[in-house]
Amino acid sequence: MSEQEAPTRPTYDADAAQVKWQAFWESDGTFSINEDSGKERRYVLDMFSYPSGDLHMGHAEAFAMGDIPARLWRMQGFEVFHPIGWDSFGLPAENAAIKNNEHPARWTYGNIATQKTSFKRYGLSFDWSSELHTSDPEYYRWTQWLFNRFFERGLAYRKNSYVNWCPKDQTVLANEQVVAGLCERCHTPVTKRQLNQWYFKITDYAEALLDHMSELTGGWPERVLAMQRNWIGRSEGAYVDFVVEGRDAPVTVFTTRPDTLWGATFMVVAPDSELAAEIVAPAQRPAFEAYLEQVKKATEIERQATDREKTGIDLGVFAINPVNGERIPVWAADYVLADYGTGAIMAVPAHDQRDFDFARKYGIKVVTVIDTGEADPTVSGVPTAGDGTYQNSGPLNGLVDKKSGIAAAIALLAEKHAGEGTVTYRLRDWLLSRQRFWGCPIPIIHCECCGEVPVPDEQLPVRLPELIGADLAPKGTSPLAGEAASEWRNVPCPRCGKPAQRDTDTMDTFVDSSWYFYRYLSPKDETQPFDVAKVREWMPVDQYVGGVEHAILHLLYMRFFAHVLHDMGYLTFKEPMLRLLNQGQVINDGKAMSKSLGNGVNLGEQIDAFGVDAVRLTMVFAGPPEDDIDWADMHPEASLKFLQRAYRLATDVTSAPDPASPNGAGVTGDAALLRVTHKSIAEITELLNTGRFNVAVARIMELVNATRKAIDSRPDGGADPAVRSAVAFVAQAMSLVAPYIAEEMWEALGYAPSIANSSWPTAAAELLVDDEVTMVVQVQGKVRAALPVSPSITEAEATDLAFADAGVQRALAGREVAKVIARLPKMLSIVPA
Repeated sequence: MSEQEAPTRPTYDADAAQVKWQAFWESDGTFSINEDSGKERRYVLDMFSYPSGDLHMGHAEAFAMGDIPARLWRMQGFEVFHPIGWDSFGLPAENAAIKNNEHPARWTYGNIATQKTSFKRYGLSFDWSSELHTSDPEYYRWTQWLFNRFFERGLAYRKNSYVNWCPKDQTVLANEQVVAGLCERCHTPVTKRQLNQWYFKITDYAEALLDHMSELTGGWPERVLAMQRNWIGRSEGAYVDFVVEGRDAPVTVFTTRPDTLWGATFMVVAPDSELAAEIVAPAQRPAFEAYLEQVKKATEIERQATDREKTGIDLGVFAINPVNGERIPVWAADYVLADYGTGAIMAVPAHDQRDFDFARKYGIKVVTVIDTGEADPTVSGVPTAGDGTYQNSGPLNGLVDKKSGIAAAIALLAEKHAGEGTVTYRLRDWLLSRQRFWGCPIPIIHCECCGEVPVPDEQLPVRLPELIGADLAPKGTSPLAGEAASEWRNVPCPRCGKPAQRDTDTMDTFVDSSWYFYRYLSPKDETQPFDVAKVREWMPVDQYVGGVEHAILHLLYMRFFAHVLHDMGYLTFKEPMLRLLNQGQVINDGKAMSKSLGNGVNLGEQIDAFGVDAVRLTMVFAGPPEDDIDWADMHPEASLKFLQRAYRLATDVTSAPDPASPNGAGVTGDAALLRVTHKSIAEITELLNTGRFNVAVARIMELVNATRKAIDSRPDGGADPAVRSAVAFVAQAMSLVAPYIAEEMWEALGYAPSIANSSWPTAAAELLVDDEVTMVVQVQGKVRAALPVSPSITEAEATDLAFADAGVQRALAGREVAKVIARLPKMLSIVPA
């Protein structure tokens, strides 16, 4: 009787299975690591969650993807470490505390408890013994300890600068946290504010971060590496010194084209730079200050937009062009940024669009120094950016090679002591100060006598005070600078004992997430930030999983931390993540899910309706991991039906279990099904190893269909050992994406739990070779027969078989054969005389 004809069949109870196996995994410690196993080690890491509420659909996709390699490698015989924790500092908790008149910890840890329950329900193979939260004093003690080490090495420093300021959240934003001129979190227009801020000197590692990307090629998505290369932005060129009239020290600018210096007809400085305020002529100061206020209203992205009308003001001073001695005017303009390069540029309007637009608007001279063969910009009104013959360029006149021209210009600058060749980077230092409460306090005490004094290591952690509600409300400064925190803030200097004050800023939460994966290996260690020996045993991480939105934030910062820790002697490697998988977003009806659009999908409701396994299977089967998933097009109900079909395979198996070899060597029975099973083993293993998880699921479905056909082909189909072997592998493969039903199938087959501890099979080589293939026979290029043959057929055998075929005989019609071309075992071509 076929599956469809059966009046009643066993069904899989998703809710009961979830409760049952969660309890088993916890009591059994199934996913805890055994440090003494002697197995080769693998470290699988998911970008840890922020506890903003319960898990959502994005979590469901990301963590389902990360669980696949963790479970696969465990069954392949590796000792797998798959930890979990929470990135638990952050502004949403502070805002909730203000709204609810409570401490941020209450909201934070309440949400952690909720997410923890949901993570366990979702059936993820986490080692819960390594759980950590970055807002625990036991964790941020060591974040502060690391800050002090960076400070000692000159990698943490303060400076005054204009910073991105969110007027709603009342806090500083890094450049990366400003999206299209808006705060990435609350979407408020970002303004500028001058503050004294803490920075990490990531620019000291710009070259190293670029160079070591070669170690990541092939393991990281190329688009992430490209984004980081572009963000770091290496440029070769020269520093050029311009003497500014009335100023003792020259102004240094960077240019990638020192060979065009003869065409530099004006200089531009950033209006918000200290240089502009210093050199502006007295008569121009009122107009300059009014212009500066106007510039502050624009974001850096807006200022650099190519289609934005350029604005500026003449500072009323002149600089001397070092190669030709000409006096050129100095302007302040919004398209030059204070923190990029030296905050000043030389402008060559004939060969740069921005400079040309500015020069044309303000009537500044244009000098063409490269004849590209195009119309002269002074005539056409269009700047030329190509290569060509140098003109109006003194000693460079007549040269046609750009490389030679640049080299000659640099040599001339060096001869005049007016510049030198150099390399610069677009990357700017990491702004880490935040004017908010719920973050890691910066462990610095400010003393009028001693300056900036690190809190001694033995006094760490600097714990946050107990502030609640209104005391956390934005007031333009950090809540830690308010009256409610005065007792916490006012302390004696650790060096001289005189009255001093704690720093009132907290750290960017990306600092917390730049080292958490080391701490996972020794989360309760009270003597050091992480166990160096364990890190050397387990790292680098073998598989990291998370969103591409972190490409130039977290993923760059954590690489920087690793390089510094290596130089400090704590790491034997510089790149902490060998492989990176970026999952796509889960959207709904073509749009990102959001409360404002009302198109959110509740993960808990989906699980209630279809079960964890169906939701996870739907996520993985939807498409390549890196693609977005539109939930409106998904059908978890269809996934549930497939799971029921797969489960019934296990209940139909009637042969006795062989615990030693459920699907390995020596299995007998249906030869065709055995071949299908072992081909599936080989192909699915390869697909999993190359990240094509959705295709692997498709192959599992094909094996389920083949197995059902074998069972239904005869009355005792379920007794066939080949069927048992196929179903056992179906259960193992499904355990990667549908762990609950896989455990149920494994138990139904008579094997001891957990399936996670079973051995992933190796395909038998002899079963990967087809017993029979189709040989096409052509006569004069036309197919006349398709014959089943052995893969090892000889040419003589193939020829005899072909000539015996009636269709071939009719095509030859008694003609002699000139030659036979054999491409065995797939083709035999007969050419008549």
